[in-house]
Amino acid sequence: MRRSHCFRVVALAGTLLSLAGCGYDRGDRAASGALIGAGSGAAITALTGGAPLVGAAVGGAVGALGGALTSGRDVNLGRPLWR
Repeated sequence: MRRSHCFRVVALAGTLLSLAGCGYDRGDRAASGALIGAGSGAAITALTGGAPLVGAAVGGAVGALGGALTSGRDVNLGRPLWR
């Protein structure tokens, strides 16, 4: 039961971070997607008993690809936090 609660907290945190990190141009979306994907991938694989480094690499690649392929008109929440 505790593992399920921990997974929910990590999933909620990842969702909130993904909304906070969205940028308008393609590079910002790819960078924020990579960071969010890497963090989420590492957390999920650590919770499931896998290798967090592998999860971070796969999650980062998928997140960067997803961010780069997303249109700025679909996801535009203003300037990202790092600018």
